[in-house]
Amino acid sequence: MSRNSFTGSIPTDIGQLSGLERLFLNNNQLSGSIPSSFGNLTLLTLLQLQENNLQSSIPSSLGKCHWLNELVLSGNNLNGKIPPQVIGLSSLSTVLALNRNQFTGSLPMEIGKLKNLGQLDVSDNLLSGELPSSLSNCESLEVLHLQGNFFLGPIPSSMNELRGIRDLDLSRNNLLGEIPQFLEDLNLEYLNLSFNQFWGAVPTGGVFKNASATSVAGNARLCGGMASLRLPLCKLNESKGEALSRRMKLMISLVSGFSLLGLVVLSLFLLGKKKKETNLSTLGNSVLQVSYATLLRATDGFSSANLIGVGAFGSVYKGILADERVVVAVKVLNMLHQGAAKSFMAECEALRNIRHRNLVKILTACSSIDFGGNDFKALVYEVMDNGSLEEWLHPSTGTGEATEAPKILSLIQRLNIAIDVASALDYLHNHCETPIVHCDLKPSNVLMDGDLTGHVSDFGLSRFLSEPTMSVSGNQSSSIGIRGSVGYAAPEYGMGSEVSTYGDVYSFGIVLLEMFTGKRPTDHMFSDSLNLHNYVKTALPELVSEISESLVLQEGTTNVTEAHRHSRLTVTAQKIEECLTLILGIGIACSVESPTNRKDISDVASELQSIRRNLLN
Repeated sequence: MSRNSFTGSIPTDIGQLSGLERLFLNNNQLSGSIPSSFGNLTLLTLLQLQENNLQSSIPSSLGKCHWLNELVLSGNNLNGKIPPQVIGLSSLSTVLALNRNQFTGSLPMEIGKLKNLGQLDVSDNLLSGELPSSLSNCESLEVLHLQGNFFLGPIPSSMNELRGIRDLDLSRNNLLGEIPQFLEDLNLEYLNLSFNQFWGAVPTGGVFKNASATSVAGNARLCGGMASLRLPLCKLNESKGEALSRRMKLMISLVSGFSLLGLVVLSLFLLGKKKKETNLSTLGNSVLQVSYATLLRATDGFSSANLIGVGAFGSVYKGILADERVVVAVKVLNMLHQGAAKSFMAECEALRNIRHRNLVKILTACSSIDFGGNDFKALVYEVMDNGSLEEWLHPSTGTGEATEAPKILSLIQRLNIAIDVASALDYLHNHCETPIVHCDLKPSNVLMDGDLTGHVSDFGLSRFLSEPTMSVSGNQSSSIGIRGSVGYAAPEYGMGSEVSTYGDVYSFGIVLLEMFTGKRPTDHMFSDSLNLHNYVKTALPELVSEISESLVLQEGTTNVTEAHRHSRLTVTAQKIEECLTLILGIGIACSVESPTNRKDISDVASELQSIRRNLLN
């Protein structure tokens, strides 16, 4: 039953299929939680639920499936701690894949019970703590992927017992210390230690001989190794303490000519490294890890041919990092613009510890000086192949060439993107350790990947709710103070109110109305007496077909291909009007004038998912 378009939750009655041995429900649109009744399937040997929208935690009852040898739950929205009963299920022998979720806490010591497991992948979660020494008991492991978490401390020496390991990825964590010599004695075919906080000499034997099979980038205090790694030479007569001291002095001397703000950025960076918390080095992973020269080469001198967008605080260029052969988006801040430096710090702070499938992923950052001696700050993101929602809603304003195929979003694609954005806001508001308010949600800040999945971007104005209120600047051409863009900013911000999650909900409501009416809130037809909210509210429900985007209504009598869900359906005009009425009603409820009367974004996400299920059924 994999690779269909099944929606809704997994029925709890599935636990009555006591003879079930293999279950494939992967690559659907299933939501809700994993039923605890799975624990009744004691004969189950394989369970694949990856690439759905499953939420909540893994039920510990799965630990009762004592014949289970393969469990794949990757690419969902699962959260909470990994149950010891599951990660210690000794029957697992082929694959345990929990990657690309939102699991928190440490890796349980019970992992040492997986003596027969061949592949373990818990990458791209929110796991923390030190790597458990019991990993050494996983003697059959061939593939171990722990990248993209917040693991800290040294690589445990007990891992030298993993004699069968071929593929080891520990990148994008907060691991530190010297690289263990025993790694060169293992039969590794691939080793990635990049973007951690390792120091000292890089080994030269084993896998380290092959530069294409080894990555240690993003560890500023490494030296030596093979010449192909292009690391500085190690100083033989220099103690670690002296080496660190000299590097610190060198760093301070290099930035001595920076502005006061530059010194503040650096001091925050150094202070955070000592505390192992709130540091910019965890930012996917570091200020000062990518040089100005590297970004200059990557973007062909920041040429206009590579320009893919211009925002309030800077420009975005498409680039190719030659060493990694990765296509990226480079956001270069205009440091002459008042508030640009504050925007850089706000974005670094907001993106430091958050990960969600509907947030644009930041890869690294650069705080340096250019060849003219000017302050230079840039953020490097994963590139989004399909541009912004703004370009799709209003193609004439896009940056694409006239020869490109027209950008048209179907009803279901618009609804999916709306759900993506709502899910991202729900994560920021309700599932971060400290709630984050985006403060500038609008179509140009929603980017789409190759599958037209929406990703919220641009956290330059974001705020943590625990912070005191920032002062309002009156010198921003497209913003109301620091609190958003004209037409999308909540009305209370214009009266001096503090930022709140209610403000983001208002912005989302306006974006939702724009997505399904095709009208911007700044359209010339709107004035003080008529705005987008009132325009839609007055028309519903009788005139829904008159105010809705014509391209959406055309789906009433045609077959609709939902490009990134690979499903095909025929939808009646009546059903479309019913769905549009409900969707626009949510937009109205989100954008009411009174903040406390607006809907909660978690309820919005659930209601939109329910509308999608009804539309597809």
